[in-house]
Amino acid sequence: MVDDNELERLRDIAVPAPDGEAKARALAAAMQAFDHDEKISTIPQGTSASLRLTERARKLWREIMQRKLIATPAITALVALPIAGYAAFEMLKEQPPAVGGNGTVTETLADKPAAQKPVPEQPAINEPLAAAPAKEKKADADAETRANSQVVPAAPAKPATEVDSLLKQEAAPEAMPTPAPAQPAGGEAASGDGVVRMGFSAPGDAAKLKRAAGAIGQSKLMVQPAPMPADQMRPQDENRDRIETFKTNPVHETAQDPVSTFSIDVDTASYSFVRRSLKEGALPQADTVRVEEMINYFPYDWKGPDSAKTPFNSTVTVMPTPWNEHTKLMHVAIKGFDVKPAEQPKANLVFLIDVSGSMDEPDKLPLLKSAFRLLVSKLKADDTVSIVTYAGNAGTVLMPTKAAEKQKILAAIDNLSPGGSTAGEEGIREAYKLAQQSFVKDGVNRVMLATDGDFNVGQTDDEDLKRLVESERKTGVFLSVFGFGRDNLNDRMMQTIAQNGNGTAAYIDTLAEAQKVLVDDASSTLFTIAKDVKIQVEFNPAAVSEYRLVGYETRALKREDFNNDRVDAGDIGSGHSVTAVYEITPKGSGGEQVDPLRYGQAKVDNGGVANADEYAFVKIRYKLPNENDSKLITTPVTAANEVKSFDAAGADQRFSVAVAAFGQKLRDEDQTANFGYDRIAEIANAARGADPFGYRAEFLSLVRLASSLEGNK
Repeated sequence: MVDDNELERLRDIAVPAPDGEAKARALAAAMQAFDHDEKISTIPQGTSASLRLTERARKLWREIMQRKLIATPAITALVALPIAGYAAFEMLKEQPPAVGGNGTVTETLADKPAAQKPVPEQPAINEPLAAAPAKEKKADADAETRANSQVVPAAPAKPATEVDSLLKQEAAPEAMPTPAPAQPAGGEAASGDGVVRMGFSAPGDAAKLKRAAGAIGQSKLMVQPAPMPADQMRPQDENRDRIETFKTNPVHETAQDPVSTFSIDVDTASYSFVRRSLKEGALPQADTVRVEEMINYFPYDWKGPDSAKTPFNSTVTVMPTPWNEHTKLMHVAIKGFDVKPAEQPKANLVFLIDVSGSMDEPDKLPLLKSAFRLLVSKLKADDTVSIVTYAGNAGTVLMPTKAAEKQKILAAIDNLSPGGSTAGEEGIREAYKLAQQSFVKDGVNRVMLATDGDFNVGQTDDEDLKRLVESERKTGVFLSVFGFGRDNLNDRMMQTIAQNGNGTAAYIDTLAEAQKVLVDDASSTLFTIAKDVKIQVEFNPAAVSEYRLVGYETRALKREDFNNDRVDAGDIGSGHSVTAVYEITPKGSGGEQVDPLRYGQAKVDNGGVANADEYAFVKIRYKLPNENDSKLITTPVTAANEVKSFDAAGADQRFSVAVAAFGQKLRDEDQTANFGYDRIAEIANAARGADPFGYRAEFLSLVRLASSLEGNK
């Protein structure tokens, strides 16, 4: 808050002319109003220095400018006000605007002592603005309360740069020429950070600098700041994507660790994220590459089950490894039962949509709205849609509405606008509550969260959110997550709550991806046919020396978790296909990476191993959607599952192996270090098949992009 002494100081350093005094007082009162406004102090760290002005502050600024300045004869002086305010804010970011003139500074305000031209004692003309009457304060508070209680979040206040632009349009001043740079002179002192300090004995007093810079008017005697270059006015934000880090699966010695256990994964977010990075001309960060999600992005024509009573079928193929002549690949493919549209149960969907300020980007809320419009067009007339939004606090935009009222649902989506902080936890609770109100027995009850994942209000810890969705999934309401945007994406949180909410996680970067996820794959996205699906593979030490699982690092389970029905695992939707690839080293092949033990080998070689003709024994455990007890499917892997050459394997198997190789290559794993992109493209092209949606053709283009970016390795 500006006290009386500081206000006098502002007057002393202002332009001495009468109109300058009026401007100085007006701006001093404006700065005082800014300090009074409680919302200014809540601006999060990292917000642009131009500030997100509140409606109250904007109104004060406009009132001062319109009533006090537009009427002044010197219209050209108006251009200095937004420039001075903007320059002060830029100084606070330690990006000071260049100052200059015609090469010499003849006189500055700081050169003139206060006694040279004292300011006449007269009452401050804007005191009513600086200290609003109690009645006005109460009215403002009531208005704010009403605004916060609205169901649809209000649009955010325009940045100061927009206010400046509007004021310039009202005054219509002529464009000012850009002055040449000049060295600071006279009473100005250039500090080490480049900021020109004006008339303060303590150069580091940023608060005084802010107030003084806001109060200084424009005159012929002042050094005029040059306009900032566009790249400095809007510096590129630091990439704040939050990605879970993980280590690549190691090679296991079968004699010591024969069992591998993991949860299945049908998420596809990683592939979309990798695609966007490559198309933007950059190799993806290694931890954004989850190989299993890249493999499972593509539809495959695995053999499925004959009825929903057995929700999926598994197919195991053993083939030579294209990148290592000493090893083989054990390819495990699972296909879910494809529910016919006429047999699909009713759906009760709650769209939980992030409309916070961070979603105000073209590839976030606008794309999100278009994506959900596509989904609405896919629903049946009896399906139910509700919409909950969150920004600062959560609100219900649309109560449960039948999809037959399509226009009502679309209108609610179209009216969404961004603004505010991100109270994600409160929004999730509200969405679950609404889903319970319109719960469909024996139907699909799902919350569909669309966000960039930037939760910064309420429970923001991933573990807290995990516990929340774990407790809610027991009620039969599942949760899926759809990520949007870059540079602020909380992929780690999205993965956590999707995996523990019995749902899927997808990343939507284009409208074409929205079409794939929400329309083409709608059945597998919405209709769960099996939950808590786990895979456990026991390798035979008599036939396999070593093995490693390609991908699934974030889905690993303990060996004892396989038979524990309390342990959550992945879910399979209608028609979903899931693929897992092991690289195995047959015993005696010479490709072992781990030296054999000197002692204890008799336990393996004494002929006491049962089923010595098997490579491995694959077990799959699952639960039906409405049951809590798991069922077991087993498959022995023998020579009958083996093909003699890689080219003899099916097209889908070969293409999925090409994707697995590409993912490992992007992660810079040792196993594929000498396996070139050209060979990956060759395998994928030969196994491209019909490719009705062009997904495989796009994959080939990504391989070529990665090859170019990495120097054709």
